[in-house]
Amino acid sequence: MNKLMEQIMKFGVVGVVCFLIDFVITMVVSTLLRNTAGMETGTAALIGAFFGFTISVIINYLLSMKYVFVRKEDMDRRKEFVIFTILSLIGLLIHEVIIMICIDGIYGNWMWLKSWISPTLATAGGKIFATGIVMIYNFITRKKFLEQKEG
Repeated sequence: MNKLMEQIMKFGVVGVVCFLIDFVITMVVSTLLRNTAGMETGTAALIGAFFGFTISVIINYLLSMKYVFVRKEDMDRRKEFVIFTILSLIGLLIHEVIIMICIDGIYGNWMWLKSWISPTLATAGGKIFATGIVMIYNFITRKKFLEQKEG
């Protein structure tokens, strides 16, 4: 159990670093698209989240496979990256759906909420919530499919 807790802590540190990269890119891109291109909040949030998530996945792969998970000795690194990417794309789909529900489903339809918080804060809230859900999914699937089994 101690080893698992240590691994979860390392995963958390890598996750925080990648979340910050993801979050900053998401917020910058979505704000630029809203303010310079006049894009709707929901669309801008999804595009920003896509770019943030994609860049952070590459960095997350490098850090996770170096510091968090014990590589499978018999797995080719290209295959490992493909599996990591496929799992991350599934995570991206979950992530985007949650953001869409938060922005278009909740924020977009609750007028009192729109009067209470800004589009930027709504995007940030949806992003944080989606990231938390996807983080749990990522740890479980990466551990199951990419880590060397003990024994």
